[in-house]
Amino acid sequence: MSFVKIEDLPELEITKGIRARAVTTDTISVVHVMLDNGAILPEHSHYNEQVVNVVEGELELTVSGEKFNLKPGNVMVLEPNIVHSGKALTACKVIDIFHPLRKDFAGLSFGGYSGDEN
Repeated sequence: MSFVKIEDLPELEITKGIRARAVTTDTISVVHVMLDNGAILPEHSHYNEQVVNVVEGELELTVSGEKFNLKPGNVMVLEPNIVHSGKALTACKVIDIFHPLRKDFAGLSFGGYSGDEN
């Protein structure tokens, strides 16, 4: 068993206006994401299954060209390798769960999105 204070984790800059702190286990990553109003998450894909949980604010998520507006209480499940992007319509807090774990989110290793992440 582990106890983690989110504010004690290293803050990763995903891209301009998007910051994250990740709890990574042997099998999953739980990523607490803060998005500034208007922040853009570039189009990308990854081999991980992803569950997107909006906790505060409103997030426009584009999945395979289709737009979805996510608000608190909405969850989007993304299958592996699906192309997606996002835009914060307001300041947002999101909890993303990845399986298998995102090794690139462990510690301070994440270098930002180039658009073709694997």
